[in-house]
Amino acid sequence: MEILNDEIEKKIQNDIINNILQKEYDLAISNITNILDELYDNIPDNKRISYGRVHTIKVLSKYLYSRLIEIEAPVYEIASHIFNKSDNFKSKGVSLGMLSFYGLNDYIKVLPYFESAAVSSDWNMRELSSILFRKLIKKYPDEMKEYLLQLVKSDNPNIRRFVGETLRPVQENRWFYNNPDYPLSILKNMFKESSPYPRTSVGNNLSDLARRLPDLIYDLVRELVDSGDKNSYWIAYRACRNLVKKEPIKVMDLLKVDEYKYKKRVHKRNDYQRN
Repeated sequence: MEILNDEIEKKIQNDIINNILQKEYDLAISNITNILDELYDNIPDNKRISYGRVHTIKVLSKYLYSRLIEIEAPVYEIASHIFNKSDNFKSKGVSLGMLSFYGLNDYIKVLPYFESAAVSSDWNMRELSSILFRKLIKKYPDEMKEYLLQLVKSDNPNIRRFVGETLRPVQENRWFYNNPDYPLSILKNMFKESSPYPRTSVGNNLSDLARRLPDLIYDLVRELVDSGDKNSYWIAYRACRNLVKKEPIKVMDLLKVDEYKYKKRVHKRNDYQRN
């Protein structure tokens, strides 16, 4: 699905890039928001659930990065300046996207920006931080594993949630299904997580992995339940939200319950045993 067109590309050049090169950053930042709105309008109505604002930020940040590289502009300095001057998630998100592409060649310089976004008071920036970071995991798996193992020790729950969300097996992380030890070696450090947001992230991770690796997650659920830790049990319960659809009795046996509730759906042992 192509949402860029010649008219928008001309506007990007005139309204964003030219202002950046003239150091008119306030104008450039304002126009970034306008261009994102135009890109969003180009998404068909029936695809806006799957391709929303995040998609427009990805598209614009990639385009800006590529064009600035072509004209040999100082991309890192430009992106960092926009990041620091922006007061809304749209322009700041685009700058973080540009920094994520820059990080594919020099990840050390961009890591502080991801940490800053991960603890932002703006929920949108916290979400974007993990989404845009995943390409660095794919490019530098060993280095980013070491980095995330350090972050998982943070006292800030938003940083720990950032770790969990970067490891969701989606998009660039689909290789985790063939190498689940990679994310699990990091996530296991949060198996007793008490803070709700990072704890939910861990549970969601396991639930995602269960779609293709059910036996692995069943074993982990058993270990978490047997640990006797209440937070581990919460994570185990959350991890079963997909498994319970196919094997409800097995899930309830593992969790030692007679019913399993998730959102509006309730699985009751008696309902299945009668059948």
